[in-house]
Amino acid sequence: MNSLKQLFSKFRFTLVGIILGLALGYLYYAQIGCEDGCTITGSPVNSSLYGALMGGLLLSMIDDHLKKSRT
Repeated sequence: MNSLKQLFSKFRFTLVGIILGLALGYLYYAQIGCEDGCTITGSPVNSSLYGALMGGLLLSMIDDHLKKSRT
């Protein structure tokens, strides 16, 4: 249990980015996504997973930048 807390603490920005990306990816699919021939936005699963990937990467990069600027 303690190691799970340490893991969450270490990657909290990345996990938040993944959750936000999932939600925003699905929202993009629901509001804008196309139905014919679109690989990413044509499916709610693909759109959500792509959003999760991009959100996780973005907030992970921001977290790394903030950690480097503190030292």
